[in-house]
Amino acid sequence: MFVSPFKDSIVALELSLAPVQRINPGKRLSDAVVHGSTIYLAGQVASDPSVDIKAQARDILAQIDRLLGSLGSGKTRLLSVTIFLADMADFAAMNEVWDAWVPQGDLPARATVQAKLAKPEYRIEIQAIAAK
Repeated sequence: MFVSPFKDSIVALELSLAPVQRINPGKRLSDAVVHGSTIYLAGQVASDPSVDIKAQARDILAQIDRLLGSLGSGKTRLLSVTIFLADMADFAAMNEVWDAWVPQGDLPARATVQAKLAKPEYRIEIQAIAAK
């Protein structure tokens, strides 16, 4: 059996030449970008920032479900999630919503950090990377 010493190089070249699909591009960002079999979601914020942290988190996770679903993926295919909280005092409440949403056994890598968000009424922003 012959094994090409260039196999890995060919796969890397094919991936680098894969088209880049931008989903709902706007003035500054796209809602998502697909390259190969990887989906990169922009940071998602609540549709109604006047609600509490739990409602904002549920809204954002529903947005992620819809966006991934429209791209042929879902939360079981999440690879990495970064959660930005305006105040770490919201960490436990956010985790209650997260734990009810994320499928046990299909947990992504995750980081949660405190950050000053774009508008003071936003309590949370979530960015994710998923496989198709």
